[in-house]
Amino acid sequence: MTDSIDVKAPISAVYALWTRFEDFPKFMGGVERITQQTDERLHWEVSIAGVDREFDAEITEQHKDERVAWRSIDGETHAGVVTFHRIDDAMTRVNVQIDWKPQGAVEAIGALLQIDDLQIGKDLKRFKELAEAEPSTSAAESGWDGDIDRSKDSTGN
Repeated sequence: MTDSIDVKAPISAVYALWTRFEDFPKFMGGVERITQQTDERLHWEVSIAGVDREFDAEITEQHKDERVAWRSIDGETHAGVVTFHRIDDAMTRVNVQIDWKPQGAVEAIGALLQIDDLQIGKDLKRFKELAEAEPSTSAAESGWDGDIDRSKDSTGN
């Protein structure tokens, strides 16, 4: 699944907002809570179509104002990447690519009907509204500006 949206905000503010993972429930449907355990590990609690799940994911690559990539490490089978592209000083394109394996009949049917594609589009629209409503300076100051190189594995090697 892939989708993109243009956000009327500087790239630093858009990136910073996306890296506030614990704020994902504000714009992602079905996400109940995300707890950032370390710079590289997140615990997700989701509820979709009456099915509650919890799983951990690791950030496999993160570069300020460029990209964030992740993969699940237990439970769900999914991975993805979000890239940020400067259009001009006040406009940023956000591209999202997510690969996942549906579990059970309900998720398989939803995937066939491309309901998850529709959900990503809705989530991106809510993200855009949030990013455009938040002052750019406060958003840019609140995100994580560290760097995670994908050449490192989960043991740090």
